[in-house]
Amino acid sequence: MTGERTADGRGREFRRLAGALRARLADGTYPLGSRLPTQRDLATEFQVSRDTVQRVLRELNSEGWIESRQGSGSRVVKVPGIQPATRSRQGVGVTLGALIGEAFERPEVTLDVYTLTSESLATHLQIQMERIRAEAIAPQRISLRVILPAEEVVLPYLRAVNPADTPRLRERLRAITRRFTDSSLRIVREVRAEQLVPTVEFEVRHVDIAPTWKLYLVNRVEALHGLYVPIERPVVLDNGDEVPAIDVLGLGAPLTHFVKDGDPASQGSRFVREAQDWFDAMWERLAEERGQDTAP
Repeated sequence: MTGERTADGRGREFRRLAGALRARLADGTYPLGSRLPTQRDLATEFQVSRDTVQRVLRELNSEGWIESRQGSGSRVVKVPGIQPATRSRQGVGVTLGALIGEAFERPEVTLDVYTLTSESLATHLQIQMERIRAEAIAPQRISLRVILPAEEVVLPYLRAVNPADTPRLRERLRAITRRFTDSSLRIVREVRAEQLVPTVEFEVRHVDIAPTWKLYLVNRVEALHGLYVPIERPVVLDNGDEVPAIDVLGLGAPLTHFVKDGDPASQGSRFVREAQDWFDAMWERLAEERGQDTAP
């Protein structure tokens, strides 16, 4: 492909394909235990080279999403799921994508997110905006607030096993955060410009803290909480280099679900209430706007 003859082109095609496959894993297009299309079919569908497909599959394999074997293709061995923490949700098998999908089916959507990058959010936002365009759902008001670590924060991860490679990995993480934040802002601005939703608000703020966990608060009545667990895995850079590193799982990290119910003393009610109070305090007292991270 002509666009892949430069390093920048390779990076764009790699990110485009990786994002599309992660979205399909997240929305259930490729369910647990299923096999991905062949490398040839993926290359044809997305108009990329076989080399790009192979690099993306190596990335997904290193993240634990798929298992690839020569001659057998790639099989999905992990999907983004959460562990229920309330009786009302026991056995339901809720996923992050399903919970956000349910939220967007309501007239008003309020979503507060504290995370390392906005990768998961951008992935699921894209899915919901396509549902809005298809007139499958019609929310009247969407309010999104996101707290991210400031770029100046020295994170204990992502870091290379060989310290000399750490600067490249940290620049990669910063680039991922910028890219998915910009993607989320673009999605929201397009929906507003197309007048698909009467009221859309989206703001990103930053804090000088390295997150060790992520939090999603949905309509102030449900919460998803997950810990960032350090793992050792090879990280694939845009130029194809594989760098052994200490990383944390983002899109595939397990999440625990809490629901605010009629009992104010229940575990779910207490967690959602306290987590929302924590987020509001961080937003008002510590988080700051930096750059063009607002879509009023």
